[in-house]
Amino acid sequence: MATELSNQRKAWSVLIVSTLAFTVCFMVWMMFAVIGIPLRKTLGLNATEFGLLTAMPVLSGSLVRVPLGIWTDKYGGRIVMAVLLAITVPAIWLMAYATEFWQFLTIGLVLGLAGGSFSVGTPYVARWFPKNRQGMAMGVFGAGNSGAAFNKFVAPVLLVAFGWTMVPKVYAAIMLGTLIIFWLGSASDPDHLVPSHTRFMDQLKALKDPRVLKYCQYYSIVFGGYVALSLWMVQYYVGEYGLDIRVAALLAACFSLPGGVLRAIGGVLSDKYGAHKVTWWVMWVSWICLFILSYPQTDFTVTTVNGPTTFHIGLNVYVFTALMFALGMAFAFGKASVFKYISDDYPKNIGTISGIVGLAGGMGGFVLPILFGVLMDLTGIRSSAFMLMYGVVWVSLIWMYWTEVRRTDVVRGSAAQLAVEG
Repeated sequence: MATELSNQRKAWSVLIVSTLAFTVCFMVWMMFAVIGIPLRKTLGLNATEFGLLTAMPVLSGSLVRVPLGIWTDKYGGRIVMAVLLAITVPAIWLMAYATEFWQFLTIGLVLGLAGGSFSVGTPYVARWFPKNRQGMAMGVFGAGNSGAAFNKFVAPVLLVAFGWTMVPKVYAAIMLGTLIIFWLGSASDPDHLVPSHTRFMDQLKALKDPRVLKYCQYYSIVFGGYVALSLWMVQYYVGEYGLDIRVAALLAACFSLPGGVLRAIGGVLSDKYGAHKVTWWVMWVSWICLFILSYPQTDFTVTTVNGPTTFHIGLNVYVFTALMFALGMAFAFGKASVFKYISDDYPKNIGTISGIVGLAGGMGGFVLPILFGVLMDLTGIRSSAFMLMYGVVWVSLIWMYWTEVRRTDVVRGSAAQLAVEG
């Protein structure tokens, strides 16, 4: 009894400090969403170059997810997470002294390692809890995505008060403090390690599994889209509605905050109703929101009996923000439900599979901001970003229908059974 109570305390301690570490890592990972705006003016960047700047940390943070997941299975989450946090501290600090575009891109690659912390923490916290609570545990940990929102609260204040160079200096100090807290509050359990005879290539064979590919596509929407829009929204508000950077960051947080914090609720819902049902409704809500968000500001003239009359159709800032809030909620639930699929289907290999799926999500977060910039440079329409996202969600809905939905009753069918069959 005493041992069981001790393990429960360790489990919750691990979950708390791991969630803190992931929150700070995500805050750092999204730093360019705010400081990128003054850098864009200073460096004279166009929309495509700005998209590349904001996406560069996402690239390295995505590519490193698979090896980090495998190392977590092999060596344990505590040591891998601690090393990752330690490596990012000097890179964050050096950001304050960069002056050229290529320097920001290079440092951004190192900075991006913080984004790989997700593939470490997910299997690390999941294995401390029983299977019927793993959705909750991964959801709570995943709520660290809210670091994107905290970045939008903290960075603009520092930027306006002290200049953008103060942001990376403060973030480096926060990351160092987080490293200390994580090490003191975390624990290791040898039973959570994958046997040492497991080889790298053996674990990568999971890429041949069509279910893994499907979960990758789902996650490229709910996580990749979340990351991309979190990076893009501050400058979108500034350009589309002419807002001050502090107001723009605050409104952008209306998407980022629910998109992170509510992930824990998504985990609980996935435990209760199954990953399939939650994911299916997430995709439909996202489809509706993105359809409305895609419509650009439009003026058109109609010839009436009294002469030409001009009408304007477009989202004002309040309706736009409300739709982004709803989209953030949907993405939060979807991020949790995709990983519930993984814990259900691959209980012995969570680290590797979560690394592969996380890589796909992160690559979505890397590619989408660049495509947002390219589309805006080509069309001059800011809402083209949402048009692109709308098309990608269509792919998920069609794929999900043909592989899952047409064989079950979405309302009354067994999502757990469906996941096994799919």
